[in-house]
Amino acid sequence: MAHRAGGRALSLLRGHLRLASPAATGGCAGHGQPRGQVRPGSSGAAVQRAPQAAGPEEAGEDAEVNTRKKTFAEVQTERLEQAERTVLIKCPPKLNEKKLLQYLSSHGNIKSHFFFENRSIHALIEFSEKNSIASLQDVIGVPSAAEYHVVPFKSRLFTFMLKNPVSQAAEEAPLHLSPQSHIPVKELIEKLCHADSISSQMYILLNEYQLTDENIKLRYLVCSLVQDFARAYFPDSTVKPFGSSVNTFGKLGCDVDMFLDFHDTQKHAAKMKKGPFDMEYQMKRLPSERLATQKILSVVGDCLDNFGPGCVSVQKILNARCPLVKFSHQPTGFQCDLSVSNSIAIKSSELLYIYGCLDSRVRALVFSVRCWARVHGLTNSIPGTWITNFSLTMMVMFFLQRRSPPIIPTLDQLKELADQKDKLVIGGYDCSFVSDLSKIKCTNNTETLDVLLGDFFEYYGNFDFRRNSINLRKGKEVNKPESSPLYIWNPFEQDLNISKNVNQPQLEKFVAMARESAWILRKEEKAQQIINKEPWGLAALLIPFGKSNSSKNRMKGIGSETIRNLLDSLKLNNPNNLQKTVGK
Repeated sequence: MAHRAGGRALSLLRGHLRLASPAATGGCAGHGQPRGQVRPGSSGAAVQRAPQAAGPEEAGEDAEVNTRKKTFAEVQTERLEQAERTVLIKCPPKLNEKKLLQYLSSHGNIKSHFFFENRSIHALIEFSEKNSIASLQDVIGVPSAAEYHVVPFKSRLFTFMLKNPVSQAAEEAPLHLSPQSHIPVKELIEKLCHADSISSQMYILLNEYQLTDENIKLRYLVCSLVQDFARAYFPDSTVKPFGSSVNTFGKLGCDVDMFLDFHDTQKHAAKMKKGPFDMEYQMKRLPSERLATQKILSVVGDCLDNFGPGCVSVQKILNARCPLVKFSHQPTGFQCDLSVSNSIAIKSSELLYIYGCLDSRVRALVFSVRCWARVHGLTNSIPGTWITNFSLTMMVMFFLQRRSPPIIPTLDQLKELADQKDKLVIGGYDCSFVSDLSKIKCTNNTETLDVLLGDFFEYYGNFDFRRNSINLRKGKEVNKPESSPLYIWNPFEQDLNISKNVNQPQLEKFVAMARESAWILRKEEKAQQIINKEPWGLAALLIPFGKSNSSKNRMKGIGSETIRNLLDSLKLNNPNNLQKTVGK
């Protein structure tokens, strides 16, 4: 049974949710948009207000948050500049925070800071001016080489030590540590059981799993540190994050995807063509762009491996379809992938950023579906034949495009809103779409997340995967161009299927799990579950089917009443339709 969202405000959530988003504010006003408070230590200008399960009757109350939202490019520029003014300091176990900040302040004004723990205590310090870092570096010593010879590369990673630990330890006060990982699923389920609707459960999950403002700062800092190495060879290059770190759908603990960008170098070359003479740099010429990419990544990878403080387990995977360098960044705990000029990937990140900023329900639904998929083994961090998080996210977007009225626009509709500065063709592919979010009309759809979650499972439980494909550019089901079990068109490279890796058994498993989940949400009564002290709503979906008491009860008489009820509730005539739905 789909539970009502509850138009009343959620006292459980008010003022306690943290919602890190690159946008200056949330999405469109009047469609279940959130409001609340920013968690202490977060950057208010870059943090979305905390969501609550607002009903349609609250439309208009949040008009004050419907100010102009930052474009994806503006957020990237701001974050990258912020990272260049930032240092990371390894701290002793006993530390006086006030004295540390006083000492660092002698080199310049500190704009923001926070502490976190990863093997040891670290402090991220953001100065107001970049030259404060140079002032600090002038007084920092080089480690003694008693046992090991040090590589004399001076990065922005420092170690802070107490000259007199015993006397200063007495003055220490407990540090507030910013969490850099999400809570375990078991603990999450306990929290969800105390919510008053499925909508509020989904916002709680979003709050616990999404990237915090502090975690986003760390990700940009790692990119900036890699950029310091790259600029030793390529002074005009930049290293930018893409994917889950920037598209508003990143989960705490996800990898950091970054790419080395030479776009500024190309702009500089264009400027030099003006004037009465033509002059150009003498540069190495190679027979292909791929070979140039491989050589560049090979050199940068060697630098990180041999000279990069904290960079370990460096792997150069240069013969992949997209050559990359994988490494672990020990101080932050991030697993990182570095590629070169991945322009289409950054446009995909921007597209998802726009969708995530348009309506608060979009991110809440994506996070819930992806958590559900991971619990049931439908997705995996290891490459294989299962559905990827990116494919699953695109399936959610397509579902939201298919609502009546649609909750998010199609890519073609976004293209129609693009102005001249938004026009972009990459490798022959049209990647044009509007970047200014204020030009996109808000949806009139007021469906609650309770309804959307159940309908998502029903929609894909009945989707004709045998004949149809998923196309976000058109926003409609179209015939599959080839026989892959699951066909999701790449939004930009329209001749590619982003889900080509998915095999038939994995798709059948997804459909079966979607049908079972739809049945649970329609048939189970929240009140009875609370009386029995059993998980309900979203919480019930996050327990592997067959392991909870309610699941065991449902499994009695397998193949008879439970299966018939499931099929009836989804309007399926017989169990063979599962095979017909996903194909042979």
